[in-house]
Amino acid sequence: MAEGQHLIIGDLVVQPPLALAPMVGLSHSALRTLVMELGGVGLLYTEMLSPKRLPQENEKISPFLIRSQQEFPLFYQLALHEESLIEKAVEKVHALGAQGIDLNLGCPAPQLRRQGAGCALSRNHIAVRKILATLRRRTRLPISVKIRLGEQLDEVAYLDLCRTIEAEGADCLTVHARLNGEKFCRKPRWEWIARTKENIHIPVLANGGIFTVEDARKCLQVTGADGLMLGRGGVARPWIFGQIAAMISGKRVLRESLTLSNVYRRFTELLTLRFPPERRLGRLKEFTHYFACSYAYGHQLASSVQTSVLFTQAVERAELFFLENEQIIIP
Repeated sequence: MAEGQHLIIGDLVVQPPLALAPMVGLSHSALRTLVMELGGVGLLYTEMLSPKRLPQENEKISPFLIRSQQEFPLFYQLALHEESLIEKAVEKVHALGAQGIDLNLGCPAPQLRRQGAGCALSRNHIAVRKILATLRRRTRLPISVKIRLGEQLDEVAYLDLCRTIEAEGADCLTVHARLNGEKFCRKPRWEWIARTKENIHIPVLANGGIFTVEDARKCLQVTGADGLMLGRGGVARPWIFGQIAAMISGKRVLRESLTLSNVYRRFTELLTLRFPPERRLGRLKEFTHYFACSYAYGHQLASSVQTSVLFTQAVERAELFFLENEQIIIP
């Protein structure tokens, strides 16, 4: 449960109760470090990991597993769909020094659906029960689960899933308040998270549609959630965690005014520090797609980076854009 300005997940204290969501191509070491440095985030997640490939991955070179000591606490998200894959995957997560494990029951990607993982697994409550029970037996780490609202709005089935997740030993539930097939442009149904809070007792994180401090305030009011998880909003504005944390606590978190260009530069530095050359450009393009929204003419920045063929070229083009479009972040 949330107590004041922190959140308790199993035996882990999360302060402030704000999490950076697991996002494919985005929730890697560079972004996680950036938001930690800017302040206000209390919990981090990896990108979605394949439990079949995970045991063989080398954490020193795998872009999915590279991690610095600063990235703490960190939950490793698994796209499980077979009980037989759990033992070795959990052993690997333990060896990596994880602070928790997240079960992905919300991703609507077609490839996962075909495997019976992600949101496809969430439809099979018996399978969810078995996988969670096995996962719980294999680890003492805190377990979180991330879901959507389902294939359609069915309150009975939805709340049965939430209760099943709690009953099988999960320590936290994150609800992305959209249906499985709905795109991000669809307004999230935060009121369904409020129903979740009324029916289970483990902490609930609200996810979806949080891009500003006002969004965060309204989401907490509507949902009564114990904390918030930010995805695209945390990529577009990595400093927003500090602003929301200040809203929650009444205390300033960002220590000084920042420029957007310096935030971007730091991200490119972190990409260079953490990843080999061939792994940098794609991740910079993913980040820039969202980050550019902070500028009135951000499409120019996004276009110049997206059409770059080299990482160095993308950085140079971004610098040219910043010369004419500098902006200060107001804490």
